[in-house]
Amino acid sequence: MATFEIGVILPGVDVQRRDGVTLREAAGHAEDAGLDGVWHGDHLAIGGPTLDAPIALATAAAATSRITIGTSVFVPAIRPLAWAAKQIASLQYVSDGRLVLGVGSGGGPGQWAAAGVPYTQRGHRTDTALELLPRLLAGEPVVFPTARSSPPHPPEPEPAARHTAEPRQAASRDGGPVVRLAPAVAMPPVWVGNASAAAIRRAARLGDGWFPSLISPEEVAAGRERLAGLAAAHGRPTPLVAIGGTSALGADPGVPSREEVASGIRSAYGRSLEEALGIPLTGSPEQAAERLAAYREAGATHAIIGVAGGDWRTQVDLLAETARLLR
Repeated sequence: MATFEIGVILPGVDVQRRDGVTLREAAGHAEDAGLDGVWHGDHLAIGGPTLDAPIALATAAAATSRITIGTSVFVPAIRPLAWAAKQIASLQYVSDGRLVLGVGSGGGPGQWAAAGVPYTQRGHRTDTALELLPRLLAGEPVVFPTARSSPPHPPEPEPAARHTAEPRQAASRDGGPVVRLAPAVAMPPVWVGNASAAAIRRAARLGDGWFPSLISPEEVAAGRERLAGLAAAHGRPTPLVAIGGTSALGADPGVPSREEVASGIRSAYGRSLEEALGIPLTGSPEQAAERLAAYREAGATHAIIGVAGGDWRTQVDLLAETARLLR
């Protein structure tokens, strides 16, 4: 039987405070329980408390030694590309090569405005990042594209330097800077997030995996078929499929019902209630394993699960039991 790995989204700041668990303790607990990875989202300004994804995952890497450290999902296009590459390379380095780079181009327009990046450029900037990251992380000299347009206002003059000047950055013939980063690291696997047609095309051309969230096994099977055809057209093997899901297992006080979790999915993602009811993992580990087996039959090999409610440690233990049943 094909392998099927389960990772968990690390608890957010509010859940850490509620359940009395630090990020280090949460990552260590997931590893000790037998899960395959810990993951963290990437949010800038969403109106609530969130941690910077690379810093949170560096903390998780320091607290573990075996499991995958994953971004669910990192948004390289909202950052200057060299800075995004430096963060990714640093995570790969401190985790001893355990990083899986989930990549997306989402987030509302407000986050992009907060970063000073035009929302309309997110697709182009994401493609550019995925095309250049392998060479940047390998430590090769990379010619960066020149700006597509001039800034709206002339830059203010910089104050006089007070420190020893750094070596001047070389420029290419077309005027773009030549960037070379160190230390060099192995390029982590790239899983392209989202279930959209654009994400499937991007995964087929540039990804090692397709990473849709909160969709049915039937949608996974249809998407994988499209993915396989597009990848073949590019002369590439079919990327793996990892699904993002949500769980509320067991019947302890504070664990929301399937209907409650589905209602949240419906309001947040515009799904019909009928569609949303089929997505949460609820009930016993045996019931959750049966549901995940349907995703495995549809072609998925990984599931990254966010905990929808209940004590976080207990939910991780129940997910670990689900994983053992699937194996």
